[in-house]
Amino acid sequence: MSEQARKTAEALEYLTGFGNEHSSEAVPGALPHGRNSPQRAPLGLYAEQLSGSAFTEPRADNRRSWLYRIRPSAAHPSFARVDNGALRTAPFTEAVPDPNRLRWNPLPDPAPGTDFLAGLWTLGGNGDAAQRSGMAIHLYAADAPMTDRVFSSSDGELLIVPERGGLLLRTEFGLLSAGPGEVALIPRGVRFRVEPLDSAGGPARGYVCENYGRPFELPDLGPIGANGLAAARDFRAPVAAYEDSERPTEVINKFCGNLWSATYDHSPLDVVAWHGTHVPYVYDLRRFNVIGSISYDHPDPSIFTVLTSPSDTPGLAGVDFVVFAPRWLVGEDTFRPPYFHRNVMSEYMGLIEGAYDAKAEGFVPGGGSLHNMMSAHGPDRETFDRASAAELKPQKIDDGLAFMFETRWPITATPQAADADHLQRAYDDVWQGLERHFRA
Repeated sequence: MSEQARKTAEALEYLTGFGNEHSSEAVPGALPHGRNSPQRAPLGLYAEQLSGSAFTEPRADNRRSWLYRIRPSAAHPSFARVDNGALRTAPFTEAVPDPNRLRWNPLPDPAPGTDFLAGLWTLGGNGDAAQRSGMAIHLYAADAPMTDRVFSSSDGELLIVPERGGLLLRTEFGLLSAGPGEVALIPRGVRFRVEPLDSAGGPARGYVCENYGRPFELPDLGPIGANGLAAARDFRAPVAAYEDSERPTEVINKFCGNLWSATYDHSPLDVVAWHGTHVPYVYDLRRFNVIGSISYDHPDPSIFTVLTSPSDTPGLAGVDFVVFAPRWLVGEDTFRPPYFHRNVMSEYMGLIEGAYDAKAEGFVPGGGSLHNMMSAHGPDRETFDRASAAELKPQKIDDGLAFMFETRWPITATPQAADADHLQRAYDDVWQGLERHFRA
């Protein structure tokens, strides 16, 4: 970690509001007024539109931003294929979907000098990136900055969930900082570079959801009313900041599952001003306003949804991002941990810190579990026994922070995930010993 990067992250300022029409300029006068593409853009800049949706999508769904940059994005040499490393993309045809419950320990630390892009490791996913449907689950581990290279995904937006160590993200729109307990959302096609901020506890580590489908949005609140869950004002967008660099920069584009590289003679993070709705964000998960039962029963986990990517079927998400944030449990005559269930949706769970209230052992920060559609799961034996006998006084759950990527289709694990040394081979054993208590 460089001291300069840490100081930069600590001094960042932000714009606020999810889905807003934001605008920002790093140099006064860089934004044109009254039009998007004047005959001559201010300060000798080039005007360029970045579209995250089709031109004719409904206004409420339309995502686009106007960028005013030193060089147009079109000024670049041709791209050439490079090795994909451990990065994989849907359709996942190297293996068949597995109905078994799977759980992994944290991703092993990488070789020294591994940056964020080189440290991406695909666990699995579904759908088809070229058809803009489905999602992928990646893990990352990195101990080095992306020096003189930037990355973007044409296949989907990237939801980055740090678990260990902070990240400084330098994007075309400006700078974001995200640490454990926060998430960063990088829209489709936006270029960025990552610098790890903390090194004392080991390499930076975390999770990434690559959403091939409709962009994430805040879920409807329905009977909850006008307020609750994630507040739009708590999402922070960057202010404009640009690099005026004429040194060679490698630009990596993920396109239809493969990595393509071109070496520019300048940094493409050269946007001096911008305005629009297709922008990156960072969000603090501890600001999530938890809604829960104050009478009886454990509510369905859908009430913990932070962001959702809708599908063509109302209420059936391409992918939901769900957080199990600190909360009070007060239900009377209620088994308070998550109940036993089988779900038409498929669930991947990760743990950012502490412990998860449905698992007494084995589910550790940096690890993850996969419960595909209709696979039976729920609390392990120790948790069941403890919760069944607990005194039902008000209880504060504040010793852990877990999340879930939930998706409409089965998640196919990659061969590297199915055969990984850090796969827990005896995961099924956590439900052994659940005794028969039936009395006729």
